[in-house]
Amino acid sequence: MADRYLHFTGTAPGRFLTLSAARACWGRDPAPNPDVSLVRAAVTSPFKRAGRPGATLPADRAVLPAAPIAAAPLASYRRICGFTEPDTLPLTYPHVLGFPATMRLMTARRFPLPVVGLVHTWIEIARHRPLHPTDLLELTVYAEELTPHRRGTEVTMATEARLAGELVWESRSGYLSRHTRTTPPTEHPPGPSGPTEATPATELPAVAEWQLPGDLGRRYGAASGDRNPIHLYPLTARLFGFPRAIAHGMWTVARCLAEAPRPGEVRWVRADFRAPVLLPATVTYAADATGFQLRGNGRVHLTGRTGPAAARGGRS
Repeated sequence: MADRYLHFTGTAPGRFLTLSAARACWGRDPAPNPDVSLVRAAVTSPFKRAGRPGATLPADRAVLPAAPIAAAPLASYRRICGFTEPDTLPLTYPHVLGFPATMRLMTARRFPLPVVGLVHTWIEIARHRPLHPTDLLELTVYAEELTPHRRGTEVTMATEARLAGELVWESRSGYLSRHTRTTPPTEHPPGPSGPTEATPATELPAVAEWQLPGDLGRRYGAASGDRNPIHLYPLTARLFGFPRAIAHGMWTVARCLAEAPRPGEVRWVRADFRAPVLLPATVTYAADATGFQLRGNGRVHLTGRTGPAAARGGRS
């Protein structure tokens, strides 16, 4: 069977990156070769300086052609996150499918921020029509915006999914590169519709208590392809300043959405990551009609809101 290609468009049109033969043969897998991105991040990060005056984002776009969604990784993702609706694609899953391409863009030499040390601060997802595991989604990933932040510089990464040319799903994520600023930043909210970082979280009523095991990061990493060392073991997490491994922020969002009364009907979510969850942990899931939270040890780890899809419209 012919190889599928990841097509980069922009300043260097016509560049292609061959995907693994396994993906071409048995469907789109969110974790084709996670170690490659980690190596690229380690190699390129020391040569990048966050906050460099005049820094700009590359115009490259990574396009993954329409392909079947691999059944086994999707089943693993559903189990670890708690999704139980078999005929509906979890709202967060296209983001997972596009994440390897996101990492490839962010570890490229022309990307202005070092990937090592980036902090995922928020995500907003909109689904414009129901999605199913049998859909052949074309994915496009690109860097949308570079903005000053009071703690450094934030980049917004976009992922879009199309079905037969129609935009059916999109996400925007904020990643913060912390560094000392020489000038105060212009006030800029973290994302298109989110509160400022200082906005306090009103405590929502508790719904459930979850016991999170110490190997949660390794299990979610195997299902999602995100094997960042901070999520795997206490030893690897300590290399990056954490006393223990921390839960993936995207797992916390997905687990909260899976707990909704009708997860398949959620069309839009905005989530802000406020504090890491050190593993193992006992956390409280709280929610009402206005949104959800994840709390533990007197801290709010995650806040989120759900509702009708935001009227954004992606870029072609």
